[in-house]
Amino acid sequence: MLSVRPKVAELAFHVFSRSLHPELYTLQQRRKYERNDYELQVDITNCGHVLTWKGAGMLVCEVATSAHQPLPKRRCLLSRPLKGSRTERVECRGNVTYKTHFQLEPVEPDMFWMVQEQLGSDQTEGLLHRFDASGRMALGAISYVNVETRQKSVLVQAIHTFPDDYAIVKVETVIAIDDQ
Repeated sequence: MLSVRPKVAELAFHVFSRSLHPELYTLQQRRKYERNDYELQVDITNCGHVLTWKGAGMLVCEVATSAHQPLPKRRCLLSRPLKGSRTERVECRGNVTYKTHFQLEPVEPDMFWMVQEQLGSDQTEGLLHRFDASGRMALGAISYVNVETRQKSVLVQAIHTFPDDYAIVKVETVIAIDDQ
């Protein structure tokens, strides 16, 4: 199966208070993390990523995907085009705080290939997927997701490259259970 990226102009960012059915996206890589107070599933998909966090009686699902991807409307906490640079915060029940910063960054070809090469080098931690070349470029896109878990919080950093557009998507998300 060919696994290439959509165009960057077609990207969207969503956060739900529900899980997504796995048939809604094409899974490339998956890793699960478990702590005493929460669990996190990280999926690299054909378009970006899906994070599903469960803890403190709350479920938070972050999706970076194509704007054309059919997604549910119910229990959507946040829906934005993935353009420019943006910071968002959502206070959830169960004293759960969701914070994210995402940006779409067009870069010069030299800088793009340097980042692409660094990401593609053997990573010892995190989740990495190399996509097939689109035909226009010799190398395919790369998705890299790094997760740092703490007792009551998790930091997720995702980087997705788009060779056809010389663009990089960076997402940094923190989900925390606040003691009160």
